[in-house]
Amino acid sequence: MAITVADLLEMSHLRLRLHSGANGVDCKLTWTHTSDLPEPWQWITGGELLLTNGMSFPADGPGQQELVERLVKAGASALAIGEQMYCPSLTAQFAETSDRLGFSVLLVEYPMPFVSIAKAVAAANLLEQSDQLIKTEKIYRTVHRMVNAQTESSAVTPDLAKILGCTINVCHRESAQPWYPSDPRLETKVAEELSKSNSRSLDVLAGAFAVPLSDGRALRLIDVPTQPSAVLAVEMNQPGVLDAILMQHAVTVIALEMAQSLVRIENERRFGADLLIQLMEGRGDVRSIRRQLMSRGINITRAVVVTITSPDMAKLRDLHITLWRNRIRNLVTLRRGSIYLLCVDDESVQEVVRSSVSNEALVGISATVGSIERVPEALREATWAVKAAAGNDKRTFHYGDRSPLFGIANLEDAKALVTRTLGALITHEQNHESELLQTLEAFFDNQRSWQKTADSLHVHRQTVLYRIRKIEEISGYNLSATRDIAELWLALQARSLIDLTDTVPQPRLGS
Repeated sequence: MAITVADLLEMSHLRLRLHSGANGVDCKLTWTHTSDLPEPWQWITGGELLLTNGMSFPADGPGQQELVERLVKAGASALAIGEQMYCPSLTAQFAETSDRLGFSVLLVEYPMPFVSIAKAVAAANLLEQSDQLIKTEKIYRTVHRMVNAQTESSAVTPDLAKILGCTINVCHRESAQPWYPSDPRLETKVAEELSKSNSRSLDVLAGAFAVPLSDGRALRLIDVPTQPSAVLAVEMNQPGVLDAILMQHAVTVIALEMAQSLVRIENERRFGADLLIQLMEGRGDVRSIRRQLMSRGINITRAVVVTITSPDMAKLRDLHITLWRNRIRNLVTLRRGSIYLLCVDDESVQEVVRSSVSNEALVGISATVGSIERVPEALREATWAVKAAAGNDKRTFHYGDRSPLFGIANLEDAKALVTRTLGALITHEQNHESELLQTLEAFFDNQRSWQKTADSLHVHRQTVLYRIRKIEEISGYNLSATRDIAELWLALQARSLIDLTDTVPQPRLGS
């Protein structure tokens, strides 16, 4: 049984006197905490006797009233103030608030050391500490459940919730939903408040950030060590004090479980990346690959290839984890500065991918793959689409959609445009090793300025003039006519898209 405020007052050798809050003398004291910080309620976990010299106490009545109210809200059991030290005079408003809330305020006779009071409380609570040790041992005993656990749900949180007497959810910080995909979804109101929460705007209670809910309940958010994407959301099932020490033990166990899950997810990603590279390069045994795809839950007849490019590739580092959390079966790899993804296409894929990348990232999605043999072609389509995405407001483009920038929907359209418009120039370059196409691109890039084009190519202005005249002669287009300029520019853009797909190898799959 924990010691109470009344028990402490009866210990005459401690020389304590009750100042106010007589209705709170039956409150249990779990521990003592000494603080002279301006906001002491942020540094208690609940159930403590707060010992202070009053150095940071407000001198006015409203300020002292707020101090008492904040301590009560944080779960403090009582307050003891050292006499003849630094505390300003206690106001009538302070005493009235203490009495109204049943919060006992004690006076410590000078020069009684605070450590004597702390030792008395600790000695009286040995049984309580023993109970805490038993719970701590039970918390770490849950680790054995991780050994053979599946990674799509937390194996330890149900047991931890029973031990601690509270509801525990391991949440993804940004989405405010369970980090493990098979764990129960959060209540709508809880998810909404969690998504709006910001540690800078939250109160610190019991060693955790407090999130008040509209129905009067309160969540406690605890960071998960080594896992910045996750946070532990705790809700008490019954009135009481959240034991911050036990919660830190619990969050340590959860961090261990998450680390183990991430190792398994990473191993799956590596095996999947090897399989995807085989598919992209058109090699391997079709029957073996089909079995591997089926074991991963990927239906190739409904799959698409997705290509992602971004100036912030670091943000894509955990894309495979995001896909796993959203139960999107996938193969993913990084090659030549782009992310390549094979997954079954549905409405959620684009939303999840788009939310995982920066606003500047480009996303290209192929037509439906349909068969294992068509993966290299789908890769070309996705590579085409990611380039076309630059002209799309949403920075995402589906192969087959008409590009608002180029007015062409697929590789066949692009090749036809390039052949019709640039075919003669390409043939001339192949036969004479000239630099006409490079000059034409530079001419457009420099707003058709002769001098700027010459400077960018490091040639004389007259050389540029000669080459442009040669281009007009060979192609039959007039670079003074707006329509001809537009068609040549579109053809150059289409050619650059085709060039991006030329490195994709032809399939060499076995039967």
